[in-house]
Amino acid sequence: MGLFDKLTGTQHPPEGVSPVPGEELRAALLGLNQPDVPYVIRYGGGEGCDLLAEWRLTEPAWQQVFVESQISHAVRIRMRLDRKEHEVRALEEQWEVKRVGHPTRLEVTSEYTRGPSRTVSREWTIGRGESGRLEATETFRFDSAELRNPLRATVLKSGWIWRGVVFGKL
Repeated sequence: MGLFDKLTGTQHPPEGVSPVPGEELRAALLGLNQPDVPYVIRYGGGEGCDLLAEWRLTEPAWQQVFVESQISHAVRIRMRLDRKEHEVRALEEQWEVKRVGHPTRLEVTSEYTRGPSRTVSREWTIGRGESGRLEATETFRFDSAELRNPLRATVLKSGWIWRGVVFGKL
């Protein structure tokens, strides 16, 4: 892996893993959709890509989770499947979000960046443990890698290259 691959987040599948057909990979990526995960993967025809993965920021069931999470950026990953090269070109985009109104909701601002990044939010509660000593207990955790990691793992397991895009077209 070269320096540029490291900067873009590009990863290659393990040696000896044969690439699956493109439609099988697409089905596997769409199969990551579950009602209990904070993201959705959908067809991205109108977004200039084959597939689009994004946080469920606007879904009522997930809004409160994201408001409480103290996240500062919304993340979306646009993916194009290059069947000839057996690679998924992935463009990770982030927008800054702020909390507005009552009840509080998230609103996307105009600050935009592209390329791999990571946002982690944790909440701790201090209290006495069973031993009587003060202990910190993690009560909330949000990690933006929860969006990228399952996508990338599925691509690599399918024998395809995960190619991070920072510059140029998807």
